[in-house]
Amino acid sequence: MKQSRFTDSQIMAILKQAEAGTPVPQLCREHGMSSASFYKWRAKYGGMDTSMMARLKELEAENRQLKKMYAEERLKAEMVHEAPAKKVVAPSRRKEMAQNAVKHFKSSIRLACQAFGISESAYHYQAKHNDENEVIADWLIRLTTAQRNWGFGLCFLYLRNIKGYPWNHKRVYRIYRELELNLRIKPKKRLVRERPDPLGTATDINQVWSIDFMHDQLTDGRGIRLLNVVDDFNREGLGIEVDFSLPAERVTRALDQIIEWRGKPACIRCDNGPEYIGKTMLQWAARQRITLIHTQPGNPQQNAYAERYNRTVRYDWLAQNLFSSLDEVQLGATAWLWTYNNERPNMALGGITPRQKLASKSLNNSTAAYC
Repeated sequence: MKQSRFTDSQIMAILKQAEAGTPVPQLCREHGMSSASFYKWRAKYGGMDTSMMARLKELEAENRQLKKMYAEERLKAEMVHEAPAKKVVAPSRRKEMAQNAVKHFKSSIRLACQAFGISESAYHYQAKHNDENEVIADWLIRLTTAQRNWGFGLCFLYLRNIKGYPWNHKRVYRIYRELELNLRIKPKKRLVRERPDPLGTATDINQVWSIDFMHDQLTDGRGIRLLNVVDDFNREGLGIEVDFSLPAERVTRALDQIIEWRGKPACIRCDNGPEYIGKTMLQWAARQRITLIHTQPGNPQQNAYAERYNRTVRYDWLAQNLFSSLDEVQLGATAWLWTYNNERPNMALGGITPRQKLASKSLNNSTAAYC
């Protein structure tokens, strides 16, 4: 609003001079104003004193402010009403809606930002294109294509701990979500069970090995068996023996082959299958001076390390491939076993691989010996 160059007291003094009998043309020449201004003042402030005049101006200012606030709120309500009905959370989407409101409703940037809950700095911010985002997206697509059951956690740990990229997990997860690579989470049926006895924690390699059988089929329908051997200390897969039948003699022969390059374990944990409780296995363990730890019948959780390893073998490898012969299965088992030990992050080890766990143990031992 244009400000008058006359103060309230000056206007009231001019009006009182006119009431005292001074002609209007003389007042206009004396004070340098137009006759229209005088008559407007007399129509508006005639009969008032200075305090009433000041109060009138305050009321007019409040009225203008209320009208302005009402108009802004009405405009914001119209802009929000025209926006998509679904709740929009992403700041980039709210910024787009604010830009559309400024364009179509001719509103101010400040009002549009208030309507959609963003700051003016976010409205004016121009995102800088980063070539690394394309590299991250390419890595995520390749990983989820090659390992279809890997979620975000394994993908991020692989990029951080195996490949050594310094990307922040929030940045990788944002791109992971934009690519819509999220796995469907299948709800679990919780069963109330007694709390199992905790497993003993191995503190060094070859303290405890866990062994267990798995079953699968070839493409022609023939059933096959797999013997899995895992070291409890670093969850390293020591071997996968494959055949149509794996009697106790084959089990002991496979264990002898592993012992030749790995060393002899102090204990082997297994269930109560006929191959493990028969005379052949017991005599072999006695000759090798290895303690066999048999789980209680109906308590597979007592061999939890092998059971968890079996699940990884099933979902990461067996369920992803079809095999037509034993040679294909054994070749695939050897290749997958190397990937599992050297490139697949293990959540139980803090996101590192079994070989990295083994290397850190060797480094700690050498440091302690040096000290």
